[in-house]
Amino acid sequence: MQILHSVASTFRGRAMSFAQLQAASTRKPNAASVDKWDVYKKLCIAKAVFGLNDRCLAVLSSLLSFYPENEISEKNGLVVFPSNRQLSLRAHGMAEATLRRHIAALVGAGLIVRRDSPNGKRYAYKDREGQVEEAFGFSFAPLLDRVEEIAKAADKIQQEAKQLRRTREQITLQRRDMTQIFDTALQANDAASSAKWAEAYERFRAIINAIPRRATIEELTYILDQLVSLRQIVDNLLNIKENDEEMSANDAQIERQYNESLTESLFESQNVKRNDLKANSPVRTEHSKSEVQQPHTETVPLDMVLRACPDIRDYAPDGITSWRDLANASHLVSGFLGITKSAYTEASQIMGLQGVSAIIAWLLQRAGDIQSPGGYLRSLTQKARGGGLSITQIMIAGMKRNAGFSSAIA
Repeated sequence: MQILHSVASTFRGRAMSFAQLQAASTRKPNAASVDKWDVYKKLCIAKAVFGLNDRCLAVLSSLLSFYPENEISEKNGLVVFPSNRQLSLRAHGMAEATLRRHIAALVGAGLIVRRDSPNGKRYAYKDREGQVEEAFGFSFAPLLDRVEEIAKAADKIQQEAKQLRRTREQITLQRRDMTQIFDTALQANDAASSAKWAEAYERFRAIINAIPRRATIEELTYILDQLVSLRQIVDNLLNIKENDEEMSANDAQIERQYNESLTESLFESQNVKRNDLKANSPVRTEHSKSEVQQPHTETVPLDMVLRACPDIRDYAPDGITSWRDLANASHLVSGFLGITKSAYTEASQIMGLQGVSAIIAWLLQRAGDIQSPGGYLRSLTQKARGGGLSITQIMIAGMKRNAGFSSAIA
């Protein structure tokens, strides 16, 4: 019975080969040609579409290596006839049983077809010039016929991978920016708005924690939409804070408008005379000492300042990599903005060198909106003297403003 079963299996194998040979005989000639390694690379991309694995592709690569030309075409012939031993050697020593299984998978996927000889061997008849007249082995005719199908499948997979990669990048950018905003906003906001920020942060963490390890494009698109929606809420919270900051600064600027209308030299000379007239007053001396207080230092990340005020980089030929570089550039810019030395010195005493450097970079960024940078700096200095200035919030608002401007351009 085992012998009969073996004979029946052989007969079925021969019958399948005959059916394939019959289909090949009715096939219309294909005048096209294709680079064998080009179609192989595309097939490697689209292997899942055709139900292939890496071992199948290794066998196909071995078969293609026996094709004498780089271009597969009817003119060059479509049949290769290596023995299993030769195929095994080029397939890195693959066992013959494994080799036959993967060849069957390639045949089943419709990429090659068997062209069996009468005795089941693989060989070719050649003429006197050595040209192949007829060959028995494996035909690449199906591969040639399905070139466009393979190319379309590979292109679709590449486009989906590109879309997946870009969606991941957008999620990463949103995640990074919002993380930095939350890190600073939750510490700098007052009690009236802290509850709203805390609620937004909880929603942000819920979205991030729900990202799967292996997400599909549909899942990532949904997550990105949620982040964009949350970003609108965060921007609204930033707008409220920015409006409060600007209204407070405008009030202070209006109070000092008369002083700023004077020329800088006259303003400084009047301050000098006023100090000289009261130089012997003990009350004035004590008051002057109290004004020269410790700097109102506020820790602001340098990266945040550069992202909120990118124009300051144009005034640092060697780049800005430290607070010293920013201070040098800001000191140079202060002269261009018409900020007097006395205003710069007073701001440095109240805000510290880092704080005044960040504020001057911000004044440069908003130069088109601020008519008197010197007066604005003095008003911010007075606000910082009373502890009502948040440089961090100003930088966050600048980052939001730049992000909105970039999206408008895009």
